[in-house]
Amino acid sequence: MSEVLDILIIGGGPIGIACGLAAQKANLSFLIIEKGTLVNSLYNYPSTMTFFSTSEKLEVGGIPFVTTHTKPNRADALEYYRRVALSNHLPLRLFEEVTGFEKQEGVYKITTPKATYLAKQVIVATGFYDISVNLDIPGEDLPKVKHYYQDPHYYTLQKVVVVGSSNSAIDVALETWRKGAEVTLVIRGSEISHRVKYWVRPDIINRIEEGSIKAYFNSNLKAIRQTEVDIETPDGLVTIPNDFVMAMTGYKPNFNFLKSMGIQLSDDGRFIPHYNPDTMETNLPGVYLAGVVCGGMDTHLWFIENSRIHADIIINDIITKNSL
Repeated sequence: MSEVLDILIIGGGPIGIACGLAAQKANLSFLIIEKGTLVNSLYNYPSTMTFFSTSEKLEVGGIPFVTTHTKPNRADALEYYRRVALSNHLPLRLFEEVTGFEKQEGVYKITTPKATYLAKQVIVATGFYDISVNLDIPGEDLPKVKHYYQDPHYYTLQKVVVVGSSNSAIDVALETWRKGAEVTLVIRGSEISHRVKYWVRPDIINRIEEGSIKAYFNSNLKAIRQTEVDIETPDGLVTIPNDFVMAMTGYKPNFNFLKSMGIQLSDDGRFIPHYNPDTMETNLPGVYLAGVVCGGMDTHLWFIENSRIHADIIINDIITKNSL
């Protein structure tokens, strides 16, 4: 591509779409590149997933998100963001992963297996759902160990160990139990996380108290074998029969990709990218961050509801610099 774009947006999720809408409103030339399908992370969410936020808090570009549900679900969100992208004719390149990035003669050169693009500014809105946080224990590489979850029916009549106490772990535990699985929770802390959705937390607490779901608190999964697992508990090592392990231990941004671009990360183990919160610009002039990627390992700090404003912050900064 010989044309030099004003902006190239890496990531076709809700925040990438929000950035595209803001750029379009400002009459800036832009392109959105996504390595998977449109809103790829949302597509890979569990089929039964319901958002914590109400629909108006998930809106982008001021476009109404209409749904009959009090809390929108995965299907609602896919329909909304797809319609927003298509009806506004956002220029999208899907299933196109960035493989090269460099600055060349005052502009950024972005390479994919399909094309090469030139842009004055780049927005990185790559999210965090593509790389799982691993347990790093023996047996984690067995096929029965899952870091992603789609549908509870698959686990009917199976002995399922769920690791974690966040929303994803608790949803998996309750949904698979309701489809006939024998569920055991392994939780590092002393209680169910208070970040669990307020209408779900009493449900899981009640299921544990009545004995329907077994829970080991202050415990860690230590080893996984084909037909059993070892759990380190306050009372010693416990071995139980097992068919599947659902390691709902979280996800993280692609730090290697950020580093390969030249974006500085904190060295405190949290890997927070360097950026100016007033402009969202990184240590690389003209390269911006948007969305949950800003939080490094602190992925719970940013979500659609509070990071969609990044789009306007970034575009306003670009317009201001262009006018100087």
